[in-house]
Amino acid sequence: MKFHLSTAEGNVFTGHGAGFVRLGSVEYRDNLLVTSERLVTGWAAGGFDTLTEEDFAALAALEPEVALLGTGARLRFPHPRLTRALTDAGIGLEVMDTAAVCRTFNILAAEGRKVAAGVLLDQT
Repeated sequence: MKFHLSTAEGNVFTGHGAGFVRLGSVEYRDNLLVTSERLVTGWAAGGFDTLTEEDFAALAALEPEVALLGTGARLRFPHPRLTRALTDAGIGLEVMDTAAVCRTFNILAAEGRKVAAGVLLDQT
């Protein structure tokens, strides 16, 4: 296992598991939008299968350099028409499972990158 010194300020993922993520010492069990400075709960409430263009517009509105989408325990790709707001804004999108999003977000935030993550949790 490779360790990274976390120097990120603000929101940092400190744990994840079936149906939850932890930011700092607080566990969240609903879908989130996360930047280093902001946290929006209740995003994409219906999960992956009900993602809309508006969900990705909300992600784009955070104005990140790069956007991450965590799709739960398994990797799934949204239809390109849904991510149009990101494309139009010139924001790169990386799709991965939620565990990978937690790790990647922390690394990019520690590097001082302007990153936003849309985190979808598997509903148990």
